[in-house]
Amino acid sequence: MIDKPQQDLEHIRFMMERSSRFISLSGISGIIAGIIAVIASFVAYYFINTNGVDYFGNKHIYFDSPLVTKLVVTAVLTLIAALFFGIYFTVRKSNNHNLKIWNTVTKRLLINLCIPLASGGIFCIALFYHHHFGFIAPAMLIFYGLALVNASKYTFNDVGYLGYCELILGLIALFLTGFGLIFWAIGFGLLHIIYGFTMQRKYH
Repeated sequence: MIDKPQQDLEHIRFMMERSSRFISLSGISGIIAGIIAVIASFVAYYFINTNGVDYFGNKHIYFDSPLVTKLVVTAVLTLIAALFFGIYFTVRKSNNHNLKIWNTVTKRLLINLCIPLASGGIFCIALFYHHHFGFIAPAMLIFYGLALVNASKYTFNDVGYLGYCELILGLIALFLTGFGLIFWAIGFGLLHIIYGFTMQRKYH
């Protein structure tokens, strides 16, 4: 009976958080997304290297059409795989905790996430179109970071912390454009793995 007031307070806090924040994010999906990104970066470097392109340290590189096709396919498959596992583990966590996955909070989260991501995607396409390949990886990190920070007010604060790390990494990468692939692997790979382990430990 002594612990009942504390339990009631925790229950009230949980219900308030449940109604105002999206709490179904899974740490496992972050870990898998990070692993997929690391693998994709190695695959991309393999394609670039076997095509005779000196990527590292070269700010003005030219990718021919076959190489561009391979890189685009790799990027699309990476995105599809990351989204698939992200949705799967999020839905599984929601079902395990009897949480409604689609509600007003989810809609707000997606809107705040997708606007910076869509803007960043168009910006990266423009960079690609004008052959400014060295700035694509930094731009992806920056806009992704902004998207996470923007959406973090509707979910765990850890998402915002990840966003700030992505943003800072992208800004640094702007001045080291010859190493964009490494920054991309760190941002979308290593940071996601660390974030995933943190989320899994705190909110499993």
